[in-house]
Amino acid sequence: MSRRRTELVALARLDVHEVLRSRWPVAVVLLYSALAALLVFAALRESNVLGFTGTGRVLLSFAHGLLLLLPLLALSATGQTLNRAREEGALELLFGHPVSPGGYYAAVTLVRYGLLLVPLAAILLALPAITWATLGDPIPWAYLGRALAIGAALLWAFTGLGMALSAYVTSQARAAILVLLVWAGAVALVDFALIAVMLQWRLHAGTAFFLAALNPVQCARMALISGQDPELATFGPVGFFLAQRFGAGGLFALGIGWPVVAGTLALLAGRARFRRGDLV
Repeated sequence: MSRRRTELVALARLDVHEVLRSRWPVAVVLLYSALAALLVFAALRESNVLGFTGTGRVLLSFAHGLLLLLPLLALSATGQTLNRAREEGALELLFGHPVSPGGYYAAVTLVRYGLLLVPLAAILLALPAITWATLGDPIPWAYLGRALAIGAALLWAFTGLGMALSAYVTSQARAAILVLLVWAGAVALVDFALIAVMLQWRLHAGTAFFLAALNPVQCARMALISGQDPELATFGPVGFFLAQRFGAGGLFALGIGWPVVAGTLALLAGRARFRRGDLV
């Protein structure tokens, strides 16, 4: 094993112990489970969403609930990581040893991302099994895989954004405020602003799509909806444009590709800042 890999594994183990001591993985599992339990209960009632009932309805509702929850969890898990370690003196102690800033940054990123992704995958796999056992419905494996891929990409986008925020903002208090502002902007405020712009200037459908797609959450939402409604009727004229121009496959690729690219760019920016900044 190379020295760099050995360093990465050792730092990852150190961060895993730190994270488990903080108990936030327990909160993550409880939030995933509470959302899933609520939707299983709702599925026992006679109702449908976009023509889906039972297991399909549960997965559809759970996936769309994750669009609100995943960005907040990823930002909360990473947005105060580096600045907290700096303020508590952990970085000064750590870098008193032959440890590279880049290795530490990578280890923290992978640990936080993994501890968010693993319980998500477990819940997504358990959820249809539970509804299958209670309702007897077939498991929609294609949509399950689609939702997991999109959720993993969205987690990566906001893990990268949170790590960059933690590297650039030295105060934990300011970072906490920015975490909430970024989350609110991503899940709601940006969409409201776009609607206002569309109403004011009557944007072409292609322009409206481009502006909306800059937001990883909106990319993920379009990719999810296209899995059940290939015509994208819920988006109106913009949906007709997207269905004709991209189709469900193109929107799925976009819903994975752009969040991954955005998260990677944010991670690289944060890494550059962390390596040249005041580490202690």
